[in-house]
Amino acid sequence: MEWSTEHDSVTGEEYIAVDTRGEPLLRDPFTNKSTGFTAAEREQLGLEGLVPPAVSTMDQQLARVYENYRVQQTSLERYVYLASLQDRNETLFFRLVHDHIDEMMPIVYTPVVGEACQQFSHIYRRPRGLYISYEQRNRIDAILQNHARPPAVIVVTDGERILGLGDQGVGGMGIPTGKLSLYTACAGIPPYLTLPIMLDVGTDNQERLNDPLYLGLRHKRIRGREYQDFIDRFVDAVIRVYPDAVLQWEDFLKANALTQLARFRDRLCTFNDDIQGTAAVVAAGVYAALRITGQAMRDQRVVLGGAGASAQGIANLFVSALRDAGLSYEEARQRISTVDSRGLVTKARAEMEDFKAAYARPVEEVATYACSDPAHITLEETIRNFKPTMLIGTSGTGGLFTEAVVRAMAAVNDRPIVFPLSNPTSKSECTAEQAIRWSDGRAIVATGGPSDPVVHRGQTYRIGQGNNAFVFPGVGLGLWAGGVRRVTDGMFLDVAQALAHLVSQADLDQGAVYPELTRIRDCSHAVACAVIRRAVAEGHASPGILPGLEETVSRAMWFPTYRPVRYQRSRRIIQIE
Repeated sequence: MEWSTEHDSVTGEEYIAVDTRGEPLLRDPFTNKSTGFTAAEREQLGLEGLVPPAVSTMDQQLARVYENYRVQQTSLERYVYLASLQDRNETLFFRLVHDHIDEMMPIVYTPVVGEACQQFSHIYRRPRGLYISYEQRNRIDAILQNHARPPAVIVVTDGERILGLGDQGVGGMGIPTGKLSLYTACAGIPPYLTLPIMLDVGTDNQERLNDPLYLGLRHKRIRGREYQDFIDRFVDAVIRVYPDAVLQWEDFLKANALTQLARFRDRLCTFNDDIQGTAAVVAAGVYAALRITGQAMRDQRVVLGGAGASAQGIANLFVSALRDAGLSYEEARQRISTVDSRGLVTKARAEMEDFKAAYARPVEEVATYACSDPAHITLEETIRNFKPTMLIGTSGTGGLFTEAVVRAMAAVNDRPIVFPLSNPTSKSECTAEQAIRWSDGRAIVATGGPSDPVVHRGQTYRIGQGNNAFVFPGVGLGLWAGGVRRVTDGMFLDVAQALAHLVSQADLDQGAVYPELTRIRDCSHAVACAVIRRAVAEGHASPGILPGLEETVSRAMWFPTYRPVRYQRSRRIIQIE
């Protein structure tokens, strides 16, 4: 069956044109309206008798599916229910998520998607997206062409570093499918223009390999030159088959994530949300927090608890923010310290990767530190000596921010900024309640996962979630709607500032440095416009898009509501607007 979105030449009304009648319309999750088809549509489309006689409004259907959602007993059961709804009626699924975004985002994505990835082979229902295995490395073009239509956005993973859970093999497909659901729910990228891809090169997770129901390749991961050759072939195929698509890398091992971003960023429109998106979200939270502290960006000092790909992205964007505030590169770099599993990273280490070396503290400096062991300076000791204004956790180590650590931050700051961002919640460096209690209510806190409000000494704090969904959907929207050809670091600094501007005084008064999730489509719109403006300034998009930019972006944002469906037998339908 072929279909497309069209506009009536007289009324301008958008409708879905189909070249098939009958049951295929009910099986396609985008054309299916189930009991929502009108009596006239049922007659014209050959649907009479195929659905119950009552014609339901969308509100009635929403009441029905929400009732069924609420009776599910566990978060995983709710995830499976929503996935099944998406498989049969995408419009209704996205409208349900839109109307209950606070409640359902943690189910559709983090933290529940982590459990869904672990259980992927046991809860698998229906294929979505593409699976490209290492054994198919000579047929990637043909596999890409098996997809129904050219995508606007591709999210790809190899499943090796899923959240804080590690290697999940083919189960990692839950991440790009969930992520793309948010591209649609939060930014209005049409669901039929999204494509999740799983690159299966095996898994080193023995539990998965021992599982008789495991759906992926049953061997250890391909690595080294063979792995990179496979990735190269995949990117080459994407450039040939889908040259206008945005390619987002997701949940690759740190070294691979950094390698692929550097290797391909100048060849196609591509970015890595774990590196660049996370950095923009953190920077936005910092900009907002400074409206509470009254301090200037140029006066900030940061300790990063964790030294993975996210930490590298945060550090690099923080340097850009400091330089934007007037510091030199060297001055900005000196405002950042990193602490990994071995303690504070210093230049005394014999061998270091480039990122750690760039932010390693000078030996002469740490020689003046008050510490028990200069060879292993703890996080608490780092704070007491380096005196950071902000502490950011990306370690994936639950409990890293101990009471002593948080109290050390409170000892050197009147309003310490403490962001324990690791996901899922079990991997968070501390809870919001702990950060507030241990700082005597003075910490400005944001968490990576959803957090309930905290009541401390009679005051209620709304905890802002440093959710990448505030950034990556809008980035994708801007790249697609703006016809942007390349993604640059400067875009993410502009994105951070645009998002921070949407944090209201009411948010700040509640202690939150991010907007309510209910405003996320507004956030995505602002982010998209920021991306396009920077792209035009840097020569990566046409200046012709700037007049009426905000209206152009608004029109590009698909909203989940039922469109009329019309049968058009006389022509082959291939155009998707």
